[in-house]
Amino acid sequence: MAKNEKILVIKHGALGDILQGFDAFASLRAHFADAHIAVLTTPAFAGLLSASGWFDEVLIDRRKPVWHLMSAYRTLSYLRAGWTHIIDMQCSRRTAHYARFAPASARWFGAAASASDRLPDFTGVNNTDRMLITAKLAGAPPKSAALDWMMSSAMPEQAVHLAPHSYAVLFAGCSLAKPQKRWPAEKFSQIARFATESGITAVLAGTNDDRSANDDVKRHFPNVLDLTAQTDLMSLARLLASARFVIGNDTGPVFMAATCGVPTLMVMGEDTNPEMSAPVGAQADYLRHIPLSDLSPDKVITRLRKMASIDMNKIGTK
Repeated sequence: MAKNEKILVIKHGALGDILQGFDAFASLRAHFADAHIAVLTTPAFAGLLSASGWFDEVLIDRRKPVWHLMSAYRTLSYLRAGWTHIIDMQCSRRTAHYARFAPASARWFGAAASASDRLPDFTGVNNTDRMLITAKLAGAPPKSAALDWMMSSAMPEQAVHLAPHSYAVLFAGCSLAKPQKRWPAEKFSQIARFATESGITAVLAGTNDDRSANDDVKRHFPNVLDLTAQTDLMSLARLLASARFVIGNDTGPVFMAATCGVPTLMVMGEDTNPEMSAPVGAQADYLRHIPLSDLSPDKVITRLRKMASIDMNKIGTK
């Protein structure tokens, strides 16, 4: 590819969406090896994307309202920085508005009405595939992302004693704005009990936003290792990569586990469309039940036993 190509990728988040874009980002980097590639993202994901090696530059969009003049001016100046390609992998109303300010010389790949290269209708297409198709339309053949760089961080201090595959990670929380996406904490506690009786340490993880849900799990089953708010994105990836299995709601860290290739089970209800938002990975799966609150722990345990190769004859012997 020509060395004078300058490519801007727009991907704000959330975490699950960022992770589902990894293969697309790697595809762009491999194909446009000599180009200058930047990503416009939000502060929460700047460190992660910078560490990936796929981007020469990470630009921050704080997504402030237009009356925040300095922030708006900075973002608009990014859009006019001489790009040959602008690849909108967010495709939001905000980024459709941004397309109006892009230089006429730049090819804009996106859903905006003014885009030079309009994307197809992605209804029913998984987010991972949607972004891979977008990268391919921009010229980059599909490529799987290498993830060694995500494993470079140390394990969380309280988890350093855990041997690989000796523990399971549970994500009982999810977005505070969508509590209906949460499988009841009492049912997560039954998964923690199942893991413990199978000789597997049950680990609770997540951010401070997940503390209430994790505390509810502990009230039902205290015998867990609680790592709530003790990981950043890189150390969380390191923790997940060596887990026996991971289970959680429709939330970003579950997508991270799937990306790491760990046996990963997402539980979801009517608010999640699996055609578009199921986790993708070599050992990823999901169970959808409406209402989610009625999903049986026994059904989940049956799926986890198979995914994680847990021998029922050894339960309770350790």
